[in-house]
Amino acid sequence: MNQTELKTRLIFRQKALDKLREAYLVLIDGGVKSYTISDRTLTRFDLPALQKEIEAAEAKVDELEALLQKSKPRRAFGVLPRDW
Repeated sequence: MNQTELKTRLIFRQKALDKLREAYLVLIDGGVKSYTISDRTLTRFDLPALQKEIEAAEAKVDELEALLQKSKPRRAFGVLPRDW
């Protein structure tokens, strides 16, 4: 994947993230009962799912930014404490 494609994907993901954040803020403010993004209609009951989508979009943006800077994306790992 070349730099131009990475930049294009990053811009796309950032725009999508902006729309998700806007929808979340509008719903959480309580000014509306539902919010529409393109063909999706969201309600206050969708806030947990919307939060997960925002977190996933943020992770993807971070990954693309890391690729553009030629650094490795962050990897998560777990530690299991053992009681011997």
